Amino acid sequence: MSETEDVRDYEVVVVGGGPAGIQTALYTTRLGHDTVVVDRGGGRAAMMLDTHNVIGVPEHTSGNEFLQTAQEQIESYGADVVRDFIVEAERTDDGRFRLVGNDAEFRADRVVLGVGFNDERPDPPVPRTGKGLHYCLHCDAYMFIDRPVYVMGTGEAAAHVAMIMLNFTDDVDILLRGDAPEWSDETDEQLRGHPIGIVEAEITGMQKSDDGWLKAFEFDDGTVRQYRGGFPMYGSNYNDALAEQLGCELNDDGTVVVSDNMETTVEGVYAVGDITPGHNQIPVAMGKGAQAGIDIHYGLREFPRDLKTLRATGPVGADEVPSSGGRGRVRAAAAEFEEARAPPIEPADPEPADDD
Repeated sequence: MSETEDVRDYEVVVVGGGPAGIQTALYTTRLGHDTVVVDRGGGRAAMMLDTHNVIGVPEHTSGNEFLQTAQEQIESYGADVVRDFIVEAERTDDGRFRLVGNDAEFRADRVVLGVGFNDERPDPPVPRTGKGLHYCLHCDAYMFIDRPVYVMGTGEAAAHVAMIMLNFTDDVDILLRGDAPEWSDETDEQLRGHPIGIVEAEITGMQKSDDGWLKAFEFDDGTVRQYRGGFPMYGSNYNDALAEQLGCELNDDGTVVVSDNMETTVEGVYAVGDITPGHNQIPVAMGKGAQAGIDIHYGLREFPRDLKTLRATGPVGADEVPSSGGRGRVRAAAAEFEEARAPPIEPADPEPADDD
C-alpha cells in the first residue's frame, strides 16, 4: 500500500461525510470514542437545494447548510473532520485497520463506510438538479402534485416510477429519448393499462422559467412539451472499491451486505447509508448511522467487564475508570460543553454544627 508521512490514530474512522456517516460519528463521539470523519466533499446530500422529510430541518435548508451544521455539531463534541479521499484500505496484522488517503494515513479499531453511490446522469440538455431534475421520488413527488411530470429512462425502474407518479398527478410522460424500451412484456402490459404518455423522440433543447426551473423540453420531432420537473432513472454506481479491498461481501446490485447492526461480513467494518440496501433517504441513512454507532460502542466500551475477565484479573481498580480518561480530545470537549451548558458544580455546604 501507499505510504504517507502523516499518520493519525483513532478508535473509529468514518469514510464519508454524508448524513449516515456524520450520524455514526455523532454517536461514537458522544459515547466516548475518538472518531474522525474523512470526507472528500460533494455527494448526493450536498447537491440538494432544499432538504425534505427531515423532522426539525426547515425545507429551505440546502444540503450544504445541513451538512455544515452537522459537521460543526460533531466537532463540538470532540470529533475531527478531515477533507481527504481514502484510496486504499486493509486490515493490519494487529487486527486494526489502515486507511490511506491522498494526504494522510489513518489507523483505527473500527471502520465505517458511508460512501454512497453516484446517480447515472442523463445526457444534456437537462435542467439543474433540484430545479426540474430530481433523483428522489419520496423526497420530491410532493412538489409535483397536479403538475406535468416526466420520467426519463427505458428500464423497469422508469416504468414503475411513472406509474407511481399517478398518485400525485394525472399528467405523466416517459421520455425514451430515441432509445427502445427495455422493460419486460409484463411491465409493458401493466404500463399501458395506466394513462401514461410514452415519448420516443430525443430532446433537442429546453426552456426555463425566470427562476431557473424547467419550463418545457423541445424534441427532434418538432414538438414542445411542458413539464414542471421529473426523474431520470438510469441506475446507480455504488462506491464499493474500499468494501472490496477490505473483503466485504456485496449484493448483486453493488450494495454492501450488512447485519441488522450495520456490520459487514468483515468484523469491525460497518457500512451505512446509500451504500447499503434500502431506501435512499436522509432519515433512513441517519437511522442506519445511529445503529452502527451504538453497535460500535458495544464492541469498544471497556465496561462492564464480564465475569470471566473479572475472575481472571480481579476487580476493576479505581484508577482504571473512567475508561475514556485517556482520550483527551473527547473529554476536553465534554468539559467545555458542561461549562457552557450547566452551572458550575459548587462544593456542598458543611453540615451545621450541633449546638448540644
